[in-house]
Amino acid sequence: MRKFFTAVVLIPLGLILVVFAVANRHLVTVSFDPFNSTDPSIAVTLPLFVVLIAVAILGVAAGGLASWFRQRHWRRAARQHEADARQARSQLAEARAAASRGDRQGLPGPQPGGLYGPSGRDKQGATL
Repeated sequence: MRKFFTAVVLIPLGLILVVFAVANRHLVTVSFDPFNSTDPSIAVTLPLFVVLIAVAILGVAAGGLASWFRQRHWRRAARQHEADARQARSQLAEARAAASRGDRQGLPGPQPGGLYGPSGRDKQGATL
């Protein structure tokens, strides 16, 4: 289905581009000298369709670059979350391996004198 939609978009776009190129074959001079427009020191003479397609490509590249820079905090957060998940998976695997061996080294033992200590009172001093 994806290939079908790609073909539906790319084939007409390619045809439009070819028709545009054939219709705009005349030469234009692109000047990069803002001070001397009659005899520019830096100028390029190209067909109009080449100039327009190059400007469109540069615009798409500039927009993509701007979007990429604006999303950098999301990519950084995703990398951090992936590292945290990888660390949690390794800790879980270690805990499962220790549990399968019967190793209870990482777990705290029972408290002497019950849950609230040897006095039998909670934090506020109430008798239990």
